[in-house]
Amino acid sequence: MRTIIAITQISVDGVMQAPGGPDEDRTISMIVTESAPYQEPTELVKERLAEDGWTLETTYVTDIIQPNQTVEQGEYDVNFFQHLAYLEQFNRDNNTAVEPVFSVYYGRSGVFSLKHDSFDDLPDGAKVSIPVDTSNNGRALKLIEEAGLIELDASKPVTQLSQRDITTNPKNLEFIEVDQQSLAQTLPDVDAGFGFIRLIAEAGHDVEETGLILEDDPEVELPFSVVVAAKPEFRDTEAARVLQEAYQSDEVEQWYQDYQGGVVEYTDEITVDNSQQIWSEFATQ
Repeated sequence: MRTIIAITQISVDGVMQAPGGPDEDRTISMIVTESAPYQEPTELVKERLAEDGWTLETTYVTDIIQPNQTVEQGEYDVNFFQHLAYLEQFNRDNNTAVEPVFSVYYGRSGVFSLKHDSFDDLPDGAKVSIPVDTSNNGRALKLIEEAGLIELDASKPVTQLSQRDITTNPKNLEFIEVDQQSLAQTLPDVDAGFGFIRLIAEAGHDVEETGLILEDDPEVELPFSVVVAAKPEFRDTEAARVLQEAYQSDEVEQWYQDYQGGVVEYTDEITVDNSQQIWSEFATQ
């Protein structure tokens, strides 16, 4: 049964894992972002699993804090809402041990403007919106550095960069940090703003017309690949494999190819078999 609940309800009404675990009763509980690139493929997965005798119980939310907390606490088996860089930062900040199980898609980002046609047009002191969360904060600053507007501490990886690492800012850009889900909505109020391409498209903006720079760096694809995540022991269950097979299916891949003209890219690079090694190498960088 499809469920949508408010953020304040999760800790009270979370679905508790059955004592025997997901393999015994063939039921998987999942907390998912309430957004089309998460919800709609998940509904396809739910139908596919049901045909094989599995039940996927889903709770859809708009929050980006509770999904990891509730998986850590055992209220859900898995979540689907985040990329590797965010997961690594969350674990470090909250002393949690949630890990990727497999990848689903890579969402490209960019810097966009409704007021200016190029970075050269930005005035001194221009207001630029960027994500408040650390993992995406650095991603935004790196793009702005690529455009030649600022310089950053070269010793820091993109996933750890922040405004403190800006070494040169000749235009005196004013960076305004906002929640990542609200970035597209801030565009009318700023000179330029970082955003995920899918959210810009979903907000009704033309990506090509408003884009000042689009992410095009193979090195950021892995850190910003969106994954299904769980406690480490879930990786060794039959449930993990059937869930991966459903998400990494031709049907789901086709859905991403069709969505908004392909603004998100399906990826099956991370699997149950290699996720532990990829995560170990990534988390120790």
